[in-house]
Amino acid sequence: MSVQSSKRNSGQPVLPGEPLGVIEEFVPDAGTYVKDGVIHSKIVGRSLLDLLNKRVSVFPLVHGARVPKVGSIVIGQVSNVQTQIATVRIFKIGKKLLSGFFTGLLHVSDVHLRFVESMFDICKPGDIIRAKVISEKNRAYHLTTKDKSLGVVYAFCSQCGEVLELKGRGLRCPRCGKIEKRKTAIDYGIGII
Repeated sequence: MSVQSSKRNSGQPVLPGEPLGVIEEFVPDAGTYVKDGVIHSKIVGRSLLDLLNKRVSVFPLVHGARVPKVGSIVIGQVSNVQTQIATVRIFKIGKKLLSGFFTGLLHVSDVHLRFVESMFDICKPGDIIRAKVISEKNRAYHLTTKDKSLGVVYAFCSQCGEVLELKGRGLRCPRCGKIEKRKTAIDYGIGII
């Protein structure tokens, strides 16, 4: 199956999800991802087909278009929490807001230096979290919070929705008094989003 790759020229504008070739023909490079053996564009950009080295990549069309990379510090909102994993909607890389959202996955083994039994003790849906990208697989960014500067920077009461205040080693709701647990960043509540 040749997905237009032999007819396509380098420099063509491409959109996210657009097929660029198959893994039997090309090695996927920057700005691409693979699904079912087909190489697709990850970003809005221009395709680059390196026929000599059999590589395909996409360079951003919009100057400054940012995507998370391994090592990036990201800010996101927790959208779903299960016992072993939390899903994070990444909306900021470093200090730059993104025009869209990226999906981050935070596994229970990557949240703390000590053993953690459940993600429910680490974060809850709606929390704002700072994390580091440690890998990228299957179009999702795998995150860690194993550092004092990483973790929840703003948490919301699961009972009434008020922003929780840091009290000792826990978080307390100033409205209803509920005490909750999170893995907080060292600058919880004062970090700039």
